[in-house]
Amino acid sequence: MTDLAITRLSAAQADFDAELARLLAWEDSVDHQVNESVRHILHQVRTRGDAAVLEFTAKFDQLSVASLADLEISQARLQQALAAIPADQREALEQAAERVRGYHQRQRQDSWQYQEADGTVLGQKVTPLDRAGLYVPGGKAAYPSSVLMNAIPAKVAGVAEVIMVVPTPAGVQNDMVLAAAAIAGVDRVFTVGGAQAVAALAYGTETIPAVDKIVGPGNIFVATAKREVFGTVGIDMIAGPSEILVICDGETDPDWIAMDLFSQAEHDEQAQSILICPNGDYLDRVEASIRKLLPTMERAEIIARSLNDRAALIEVADLAQAAEVSNRIAPEHLELSVADPEALVEAIRHAGAIFMGRYTAEALGDYCAGPNHVLPTSGTARFSSPLGVYDFQKRSSLIGFSAAGASEMGKVASVLARGEGLTAHARSAEYRIQSEGGQGDE
Repeated sequence: MTDLAITRLSAAQADFDAELARLLAWEDSVDHQVNESVRHILHQVRTRGDAAVLEFTAKFDQLSVASLADLEISQARLQQALAAIPADQREALEQAAERVRGYHQRQRQDSWQYQEADGTVLGQKVTPLDRAGLYVPGGKAAYPSSVLMNAIPAKVAGVAEVIMVVPTPAGVQNDMVLAAAAIAGVDRVFTVGGAQAVAALAYGTETIPAVDKIVGPGNIFVATAKREVFGTVGIDMIAGPSEILVICDGETDPDWIAMDLFSQAEHDEQAQSILICPNGDYLDRVEASIRKLLPTMERAEIIARSLNDRAALIEVADLAQAAEVSNRIAPEHLELSVADPEALVEAIRHAGAIFMGRYTAEALGDYCAGPNHVLPTSGTARFSSPLGVYDFQKRSSLIGFSAAGASEMGKVASVLARGEGLTAHARSAEYRIQSEGGQGDE
């Protein structure tokens, strides 16, 4: 097994800022070869539709069929998968879906409007997207939880049609993923993956309809394709490696904290796990737990690489300084493993999801707490939010002037438009300014 050498930092050291910056640096620039490959795939699908998707599916997934319709999974097959999975898996999926649905229903935004004294009406019309595309990883990884987290908010928002794409290399289908699609109410499922699936959703083909927004995780080809088609369609985000930051007061069982750090490190070698604590002795105890527990993990090699390359144990003066360091990092997942998390959360400004208290393992958020597990990474929690119902709704401004309102505001618009040198704007507003007689000037 890889030797462990986890970075130790102290907020008191002179070069702390530079060392923290080095630790957080993550190179997300896309490989030129990947870029070229993805652009070629996108162009082919955009210009040749179904035929191109079939060719790439045969090439990359070793799955050859006569037509793209053969790659659509029927609702009956989804229900069959739901019936086929073990009862405990079905029950867990249904329980998680119920909690995710209940949480997201509280996010729904309704249209609103108000009337001013002169009869002018202003407001906002909230409308769901017509169609959303959901990318679900297949092959080595199978994530039924991602199906629930991406499809349920779309359905709660009122999206009429959710189209799911999932690669099935060599035709191997994952019943748990299909069962999750049935539970979440996904409308159509195609066994297509990679950049070709993103292209089909963005541009539409003879068989796969074009969508308004593409959500869901994928490999570097999928992420690059999403970045390329943004503008033609909306996307949720370009996600970096998974991250966890734990702030602990030194009173939580160190084995619990070690396992919480592992829960992100096992995703992949680039995942980042950081512990911040005001007690240096406690950091030693957690490191001892890490060394003790690591050999018991199935993905020990991946965890060890992740901890060596990107993890850190950081000593700070107090919990107030811990919050300062956390805000600088703006983590995807933040655990407040302290006696009074409610007090500490007041100091937190940037985090994708905040897990409050010693019993709140981040893993619960991944599966069944209710809030979405699609979260901003790589410091983007400074300006973005978890995936939610609002990502599947659009807002249109409503503006309806009365004659009196148009006359009064026409004067304001006229001054501003003439100040900008836009005469037609000014005259358009001025036509509606009422003379003393009550009729608009000619």
